[in-house]
Amino acid sequence: MTKLLSKNDVKKVLSIKDTIEILEEAFSELSNANTEMPVRTQIAVSDNNGLALFMPAYLKSMRALGIKVVTTYKENPSKYNLPNIIGTITLLDEKTGVPLSIMDGGYLTAMRTGGAAGLASKYLARKDAKVHTLFGSGGMAFTHALAVDSVRSLEKLIIFSLDPIEKREAFKDQLNEKISCEIILADNAEDAVREADIVTLITTAKNPIISGDWLQPGTHVNGNGSHTPSMREIDTLTIQNAKVVCDLIEACKPEAGDFIIPVEQGEWKWEDAHGSLGDVITGKISGRENDDEITLFKGVGLAIQDISTALAVYKKANEMSVGSEFKF
Repeated sequence: MTKLLSKNDVKKVLSIKDTIEILEEAFSELSNANTEMPVRTQIAVSDNNGLALFMPAYLKSMRALGIKVVTTYKENPSKYNLPNIIGTITLLDEKTGVPLSIMDGGYLTAMRTGGAAGLASKYLARKDAKVHTLFGSGGMAFTHALAVDSVRSLEKLIIFSLDPIEKREAFKDQLNEKISCEIILADNAEDAVREADIVTLITTAKNPIISGDWLQPGTHVNGNGSHTPSMREIDTLTIQNAKVVCDLIEACKPEAGDFIIPVEQGEWKWEDAHGSLGDVITGKISGRENDDEITLFKGVGLAIQDISTALAVYKKANEMSVGSEFKF
């Protein structure tokens, strides 16, 4: 039997705390060369202004095998009243290859993306960090707020967004139900960054939206929004001044415009990157070494995050009798 899990089913069984714990194990497996993760494959569907991404992974110790398929169709909302981004995950039995589950990948992607920022903050942010400034007010921003809050005892969350005030207020109200610290909406990006111990960017910006001049000593930055060679949220000065940790350097090299553009301009080079997150977790390289250094985590998203989280969702769904069973 194969388990079918909807978005609401995934929501019922997946918490941010569990997600961060799952990812910690997954990134450790990656660091220990105990995974198979082919390069993300893209197929353009140009006649329909679409793009399909295929992301397979196998985590051997966790026994997690599967693939996530993400499609981006820009005309979906206007033409078909559908989301422009749709994700589906197929989880396989590593012993037989039988499909264990087919599940919605949208909410899971938001959780594993936010969870990676939370995990990075656990290892790279100062232990006494109290103020988190968040750029963005969408679904991904919501899980990033939850994740960072879960790894530090925050006193204040500052939200900066260019969305209409009604959406920002609704976003704040939604977070107030989940987070106990003070939450405020900021009107000035520079002031919001200068006050922060942790800065998280999860936007669709094409050009940098923060300046390295704004960052105080000891600040940790999570950059998770930009994910193409032409997009960047983080300016060159921030990158030059920071200890840079990627989810995986090899994954960032072809996709992270935050780095690609400064490299092309001769203002930074890949050799200056400190390393990958899994190596920090396993102790192969250092994390934060003092309270004054600026640290930067850059994530473009890895299939190991999706498949490890999907296996945990499947197991929890079985325990809680969530989802529907069917035979092919």
